[in-house]
Amino acid sequence: MKIAVLGATGQTGQELVQQALQQGHTVTAIVRNPAKLTVTHDNLKVVEGDVFAEDSLKPHFKGQDAVFSCLGFPISFVYGVTGYTQSMTAAINAMREVKVNRIITMTSWYTDPNSGTNASYLIRFMLLPMIRSVLSNMYEMETFLKQTEDINWTVVRPPGLKNIPTTANEFLTHEGYYVPDENGLPIGQSVSRGDVGRFMLSLLNNNAWMKKAVAIITK
Repeated sequence: MKIAVLGATGQTGQELVQQALQQGHTVTAIVRNPAKLTVTHDNLKVVEGDVFAEDSLKPHFKGQDAVFSCLGFPISFVYGVTGYTQSMTAAINAMREVKVNRIITMTSWYTDPNSGTNASYLIRFMLLPMIRSVLSNMYEMETFLKQTEDINWTVVRPPGLKNIPTTANEFLTHEGYYVPDENGLPIGQSVSRGDVGRFMLSLLNNNAWMKKAVAIITK
């Protein structure tokens, strides 16, 4: 398939791009700084673009089968985070203009402010408050997508991202803000970035999570 990737120079984005190329897809990586993407491949086109400007995205989205977003934005205690909603608004508007209607994006476990009550003490009282500015804007972006009826979107929610090798392990999934065990407690707390890319790409041939947000972790 032909796919456009936002956030292709990020750690998860690079994993997704490499796997997409291995699977035979044609990839357009839309990046701020092309020099940061070290992958080269006959089926890879690296273009400069502004993820916040729909006019910058439109020519690169044209003719694509799907758009992937692995964008990440840093925490901000003072100003709050707006990158997730701003980039998604631009992407959806650009997609509408050029008639592309499939987008797969990633956020995180615990984007809903009330979803972390069963998390471990450290995560609930130290990690989540620290990254709340990011989680809040991810949550706003998820809410925006849920109100978007004309685009087939999927939000993939992974737990903590680790730079460890991609596995072939089976995925556990849950339509919620984390993956629970039979007692409602979170199963594990981290996943390989490569596995997140692997799951996101699997959705190209799978309509199971269309217009849904899915929490994932590997077995």
